[in-house]
Amino acid sequence: MTTLWFYLTDFFANPDSWTGTNGIPNRMFEHFTYTILALIVAIAIAFPLGLWTGHTGRGGFLLSTLANAARALPTYGVLVLLVVTMGMGLVPVLIPLVALAIPPILLNTYEGIRSIDRALPDAARGMGMSGLQVLVKAELPVAMPLILVGMRTAAVQIVATATIAAAVSFGGVGRLIVDGLARRDFTLVVGGGVLAAFAALLILAVFAVLQRVLISDGLRDR
Repeated sequence: MTTLWFYLTDFFANPDSWTGTNGIPNRMFEHFTYTILALIVAIAIAFPLGLWTGHTGRGGFLLSTLANAARALPTYGVLVLLVVTMGMGLVPVLIPLVALAIPPILLNTYEGIRSIDRALPDAARGMGMSGLQVLVKAELPVAMPLILVGMRTAAVQIVATATIAAAVSFGGVGRLIVDGLARRDFTLVVGGGVLAAFAALLILAVFAVLQRVLISDGLRDR
């Protein structure tokens, strides 16, 4: 514990840790850039597909099969394969992160819509709502707690796994870990690990706020 505390104080009390390309602000900015980009792309793909599948009830088995198969993909192996075939760049870094994030968003969105009591959409249709209105005004608000859980899970997985970007010479807090291991500088390794954990906690805090904003009191325990 004393050694760990020494590494932490040595890293965070060092003025050089807060400036320059390898400084904490820049590395955290890079890390969250990868995370946010990957999450946006994953939501853009998985959220509407999960809504449509859950609303129509079509393709549920295929969706679950593909999503579970995607979970089995080795993220680091996919990254290396993409870099070898596509060359260095941001796209090979983002693709495995997006693939990692799609399954929880897709499955939770589908399950959130399908778990709704069928009396609710039937009543909405009886009031003259169109299919789209039923989905947006009746089903989506009730399914939102489970959907947000899927998005939160995806975001935490991305922010934790984005450290692999450093393995192919990109930035983020993973750069500190990789460089520290290469130099046997455990101050950098510990500092990078703590920053990665802190980034995950920030993501959880953001989704806690979103839960309070987007979900009514009566549905928060759902």
